This record gives sequence, structure tokens and C-alpha cells, in this order.
Amino acid sequence: MSAATLHVENATGAAPSRPGSRIHRRRAALAPYAFLTPWLLGLLVFVLGPMAASLYLSLTDYNFLQPPTFLGFDNYIRMFTSDPRYLKSVQVTALYVAVSVPLQLIFALGLALLLDRAIKGASIYRAVFYLPSLIGTSVAVAVLWRTVFGQDGLVNAALGVIGIESTTSWVGSPDTALLTLIALNVWTFGSPMIIFLAGLRQIPRSYYEAAEVDGAGAVRRFASITIPLLTPIVFFNLILQTIYAFQAFVPAYIVSNGQGGPADSTLFYTLYLYQQGFTNFQMGYASAMAWTLLVAIALVTGLNFLLSRYWVFYADGAR
Repeated sequence: MSAATLHVENATGAAPSRPGSRIHRRRAALAPYAFLTPWLLGLLVFVLGPMAASLYLSLTDYNFLQPPTFLGFDNYIRMFTSDPRYLKSVQVTALYVAVSVPLQLIFALGLALLLDRAIKGASIYRAVFYLPSLIGTSVAVAVLWRTVFGQDGLVNAALGVIGIESTTSWVGSPDTALLTLIALNVWTFGSPMIIFLAGLRQIPRSYYEAAEVDGAGAVRRFASITIPLLTPIVFFNLILQTIYAFQAFVPAYIVSNGQGGPADSTLFYTLYLYQQGFTNFQMGYASAMAWTLLVAIALVTGLNFLLSRYWVFYADGAR
């Protein structure tokens, strides 16, 4: 035994573990968990803990002022049997998702195809087109949107220039209020556009050159090469934007002053959840709504993954 080892033994009372020993292997195995401890604590305290509390509250009657009263599944039964505004919020949100997400992806793909060309100042255009995604869900933009589509807003002024006189407030009419929010979501096309552009850059140019030699036109090349090879990117954007659309809150809250009007035409699911929890103080009912939304998003996402095997194609031929 060396003098250094004896010194360590005398100082600590135990010999240090040698490389390859059982103690050394155990310490090496535990080291990653030591580095993960802060993240695991955050996950437990800020994610799993609140989720468990919310799940419990969804089975109770809780109003912040009194201890929760256990109700079982009464909150869930109430949502689908005796709350017409809840069903209205589901209808409005489903329509918003079904219309705005496809339009946004189509618009984003069209601009990505234009920017994929070798045009002067393409980097500047990409930055400008990406800006709406950075600010599109902010309170300031929602306020601006309400002004633009107001009775004396920019839209009516533009219609007046081309000879169409309109005094309608687009955000104040039940027939058009939701359409303005759909337009706002389509306007925030920057993020999916950048992802589409990255996907287009990954398609080998040799495919287009070979198709052009064979006499394929631009439409045929787009349908037979671009779309099939881009389906994984389309699928990725579809999943992300669908989840974001289900959780939309700020535009509806600002445009309708937190009421979901006019005539509940902009009563998004998240807005009604907020009203129940923080306006009516029915936190148990709001928790039940939150868990129902989580399950709905999971089911829609799962359905998209199930259907993707029929239309998503990967480079290795797998689906």
C-alpha cells in the first residue's frame, strides 16, 4: 500500500474507490442523476405537483374561500349536460382550429416556396415574414387587430377606397368576429414558414433536374416531388399549430374584452375556462375543463399520428 493511500485512509477513514470497482461503478451510475436533480425537482414542484392538485380539484367544488368539497365526476357531467356555454366554447374552438390551422399552413408553405428561390434580399424577407410569429399573440397586436377591424378601422377605410362603403364593426358582429381571429392566427405564419423553408432546402435539387429532363412541368414537380418529400414537415407543423390553436387565449380575450362576445362568437375554450376559474371562482369546474382539454388535445394528436401512416412519407420509404 502506497504512502498516498495510507494518507487518504488516515484522513477519511476509508480507502478511495478504484476505477472498475463496485463503488466506483455505482458512483458513476449515480452521477447523471445528481446533475438531473434540479430539473427533476422542478418537474415535481412546478409540473407534476400542480397537475396532481388540478386533477384532485376537478373532482371537487372549490372557490378559493372554503375547503374543497368532493363531488366525484359531477363537474364533468355538468359540462356536457347542463352548461350550454361550455358546448358553445367547444364549438367555437373546434371551428377555429379546423379553419385557421389549414389556412395558416397553406399560407406558410406558399411563402416558403417563394423564399426558397434565389431572390435578392431573401434573408431580409425571411426576417420580416417571421416577425408576426414573434408578436402575433401579444396583447398589443390583439389591441391593434381590434382597431384595424373596428367600425372606423383600416379594413373599412380600404373598402371605401375601392368604392365599398361599410360601417360594420368586424369584431363587433357575431357573423365576422371569429373570422377576424382566424385571420390573426393565419397572419402568424412565420414559425411554420421557417420550418417549411428548412424542409425545402433538404430536398435534393437533382430530383427536380431529373424530373425536368423527363418533361415534368412545375405543377407536376410540386405534386410528385415537393409535397411527398415535405409531408414529414407538414405533419410536424400540423401537430404544433393544432396544439397552439387549441390553447389560443389572448386574441379572444382582448378582442372581446374578456367576455367572448358578441353573442359568444369568440368564446374560446380557454377563455371560458378562465371565466369559470378566475371570474366565477369555480376552480373545481375550471380544473375539470382543463383536464378535458388535455384529453381532447391528446386524442386529436393521437388521431393525427394514426392517420399519418396513410399520407406521411419518409426518405427511407417508411411510414
